[in-house]
Amino acid sequence: MTDFFKGLQPVSYEGPHSSNPLAYRHYDKDALVLGKRMEDHIRPAVAYWHSFAWEGGDPFGGRTFERPWFGDSMDHAKLKADIAFELFALLDVPFFCFHDRDIAPEGATLAESNRNVRQIAEIFARKMETSRTRLLWGTANLFSHRRYMAGAATNPDPDVFAYAAAQVKNALEVTHELGGANYVLWGGREGYETLLNTDLGQEADQMARFLHLVIDHAKKIGFAGTILIEPKPQEPSKHQYDFDVATVYGFLKRYGLEQEVKCNIEVGHAFLAGHAFEHELALASSLGLLGSVDANRNDLQSGWDTDQFPNSPAEMALAFYFILKQGGLGSGGFNFDAKLRRQSLDPADLLHGHVGGLDTLARGLKAAAALIEDGEFDRLRRERYAGWQGAEGQAMLRGERSLADIAARVEHEAITPKPRSGRQEYLENLVNRFV
Repeated sequence: MTDFFKGLQPVSYEGPHSSNPLAYRHYDKDALVLGKRMEDHIRPAVAYWHSFAWEGGDPFGGRTFERPWFGDSMDHAKLKADIAFELFALLDVPFFCFHDRDIAPEGATLAESNRNVRQIAEIFARKMETSRTRLLWGTANLFSHRRYMAGAATNPDPDVFAYAAAQVKNALEVTHELGGANYVLWGGREGYETLLNTDLGQEADQMARFLHLVIDHAKKIGFAGTILIEPKPQEPSKHQYDFDVATVYGFLKRYGLEQEVKCNIEVGHAFLAGHAFEHELALASSLGLLGSVDANRNDLQSGWDTDQFPNSPAEMALAFYFILKQGGLGSGGFNFDAKLRRQSLDPADLLHGHVGGLDTLARGLKAAAALIEDGEFDRLRRERYAGWQGAEGQAMLRGERSLADIAARVEHEAITPKPRSGRQEYLENLVNRFV
């Protein structure tokens, strides 16, 4: 044990009336919700990058955090791993996530970088022998180094494509060896800054080929987890190719990959794309693409990805509604892709952020479960489309009626539809009744 979290006790559930700021008031991991443990619904994970690699900087100022593991040596990386698993134990979380460059420093060559990653992965493996925390997903950082300034898979230089492929090969294999449940691809630089030097068709073909390579290698090594794409519209690129769920689906469909990949949906990225979080979840679920979630929020006053801890049970209630209706996230979960504010300097702040976030998710889950158990919400949604269950509605959907057939029936039966209320205000009140 290190002394970084000295004086802090493990967080446990104490109930909604507890005044202990470092206790779960709503997140009771073993409580049954719709017959399933709360932890198994949420599958919460700590993000290695924001919790341990984030230095508190912004475009106008540098590091504000002072952490004993900050540095570029392997000794720093080993200390970081020790303290990471101490945080996992204090929070009693079942999962964590990482980028390869979060856990180990970049070497002078790819071979050295890969050895560094594997050395830390071996430390993880030993720690996981006595820890209950497992790997939700791993990924490769293909956006920070200057070699990737024009993209990784979509780079105009095939040598950069090859380097990125080799880096992903190692990260995917390490994820598999650690028992990771998923592997994520986030293309922060897979986009453009200007169309003046960009061939969109060429870059789309490259990105598809890269994804095929990843899928093929995952199958070759026996990786049974889910491959996830994380949509985001921009930042750092001016325009990112995996803009939102609809764009990702169009891309996957075009290249015959829609059965191979799902989406990891982030709250803040949905907002940047001009969507509500629940929109992206509902659409992904309807397309069979909803795989996992990055839980956070954006400051509504800012135009960028602020990655704050979630604090809206109402937003999470709607999120969990769509997740529960599809039967859960499967191998996915809720990764806290959230970072402390740069003035939150104390070790305890890392606990406060995650405790508040987990309580928010728990409240959202319980509200969604109550909404479903009540039945009124689902009944009203079904009634709105009930006409399509009739003989003519079904015949039109099955393609058994031509445009001429439909027009003839409208004239013959003198059909004059009357609009009906969508009852939006009532539905909003109904949801709020359970939050």
